[in-house]
Amino acid sequence: MVESKEKDGHSVDKETITKLKKNLQDEEKMYMLSTMFKALSDPTRLNIIDILSKSPLCVHDIANILNMSQSAISHHLRALRDTRLVKFQRDGKLVIYSVDDDHVLNVFGQGLEHIKHR
Repeated sequence: MVESKEKDGHSVDKETITKLKKNLQDEEKMYMLSTMFKALSDPTRLNIIDILSKSPLCVHDIANILNMSQSAISHHLRALRDTRLVKFQRDGKLVIYSVDDDHVLNVFGQGLEHIKHR
């Protein structure tokens, strides 16, 4: 271990610093991750994820459950689709939304578990 002392007296392990710098995630991945978390930062979108985790639904049904306009729900679904948190399937004229995959459910579930530990 190669240590040096900074001006403030803090010891720095240059090997560890170099290793950590080399293992940073690339900027594009971090941007995509921050975009996903931004999409999840809205309570309505979290409610939509929660609802869709229980059953695939159309915009009309989601709007009915949340007592919101279809237009508002469509706006939120677009943000969730753009970040691949939800997906849709056409059934004739009807569009059915569902959670994209188990990763979304895991992130959502882990977030709920985390806040329960406060």
